[in-house]
Amino acid sequence: MFGTLGGPELFLIFVVALIVFGPRKLPEIGKSLGKMMGEFRRASNEFRSTIESEVEAEKIREAMRIEPPRVEPVTPSTSTDEPEAAETTPASAEPPAPPASQETVPETVSRQPENTPIEPK
Repeated sequence: MFGTLGGPELFLIFVVALIVFGPRKLPEIGKSLGKMMGEFRRASNEFRSTIESEVEAEKIREAMRIEPPRVEPVTPSTSTDEPEAAETTPASAEPPAPPASQETVPETVSRQPENTPIEPK
C-alpha cells in the first residue's frame, strides 16, 4: 500500500511522530489526516465521474448528428420529347411552382412602377 515502506519503517515513523507531537495531539492529527484523505478521494471520484459522463455525452452527440439532405437544383428541360408537367397532373393537384429564374413577388407587397428603384427594407 505504501510502496517501498515496510513494517519496521512505518513503526519508526510512528515512534518519531509520537515523540514530536505527543500522545494527546497524535489522535487529532490522525483524525484530520483521515478526513483530508477521504475528502481527496471523494473529489477525485467526482472529477473522474464528471469527465466520464462528458465523454459519454459527446459520444451520444456525435452519434445523433444527422447531416441535412443535399438538395440539387432542378433545371427545366428544353427537350420537346417529354410531355409538359401540366398535362400529366390531374386537375385537383396544385399548380407547378415557377422556375427558379423567375422573380416572384409576395402578395402583400405592391408592385412599384418599373422606372423607380426598389429600396430594401
